[in-house]
Amino acid sequence: MVSIDEVARKAGVSTATVSRALSGRGHVSTATRARVEIAAQALGYVVSASASSLASGRTRNIGVLVPFLDRWFFSTVLSGIANALMRQGYDITLYNLTADRAQRHSIFETFLRRQRVDGVIAISLELGHDEIERLRALDLPVIAIGGPNPGLATLTVDDLAVARLATEHLIALGHRDIAHIGASPEFDVDFHVPTQRRQGFESALTNAGIPVHPALYEPADFTIEGGFRAAKQLLGRPGERPTAIFAASDEMAIGALLAARELGYRVPEDLSVVGIDGHELGDFFRLTTVDQFPLGQGERAAEAILQLLAAGDKAESHVPGALPYDLVVRGSTARRVE
Repeated sequence: MVSIDEVARKAGVSTATVSRALSGRGHVSTATRARVEIAAQALGYVVSASASSLASGRTRNIGVLVPFLDRWFFSTVLSGIANALMRQGYDITLYNLTADRAQRHSIFETFLRRQRVDGVIAISLELGHDEIERLRALDLPVIAIGGPNPGLATLTVDDLAVARLATEHLIALGHRDIAHIGASPEFDVDFHVPTQRRQGFESALTNAGIPVHPALYEPADFTIEGGFRAAKQLLGRPGERPTAIFAASDEMAIGALLAARELGYRVPEDLSVVGIDGHELGDFFRLTTVDQFPLGQGERAAEAILQLLAAGDKAESHVPGALPYDLVVRGSTARRVE
């Protein structure tokens, strides 16, 4: 392996200057930094992670707690985190935090206490009081996405407002028989996001003077397949059928679109469908959605954790809490025709 001494000789500087230039810590002139970087690249020199950690007291590694690894939303947020951290020379370590108490206890009591991370990001998790206290005891910066998590810097999307916006869009188009595809209890573990979205949906109906009909609610599992099955139930029942569907995720909304077309419904002439997320397939399916910019959520979280790390022992930097969202109207919704 190429040593730091060889880089120093080629660049014509001291090893201390090479260390400062490649670590970004300490003053080095722009010209000298460029000369060192060119020499390091020519020799194929890579900074030793262990040596850098010993010198700086930093692992340049961020722990990320996530409830699901195989769901589009979480993987997209994770991608935003990874991309932003990698640009700054940081690695990530993933911890799949499920509802299993023993597994969660092991992560908080063993893995995170090994001092192998400089900070922690928690994605859409409702952390218990004891878990929050264990995180704070690590004396590491922590950023949570989704909340509230008392005592932790948290980035949040107002799920009540997001659901109201989606529902109000359908109401403004003249729809009154609006169905909702939400979630079954096992998918409402952390932050009760599905419950909040259902509450936002029902709040919009009530504010518009529209009765809430339990028969127009169907639970699913936040997948395309689940949305397909739920929409089949809603549209296949005898009696009055909905003229619009609000699904609590874009994947379930896409499933509803596919079910409607299989049953002979024209979208949006016979049925309007709206979702939430900003899924990458939304444009392909011409799906109207409330985009919550999941990739941007991950990038914001990474920027926030790096901001806290840069602050060090100084007063904790302010972390903006509210995350943006926006209604994106496409071809899956239209005015109701009598």
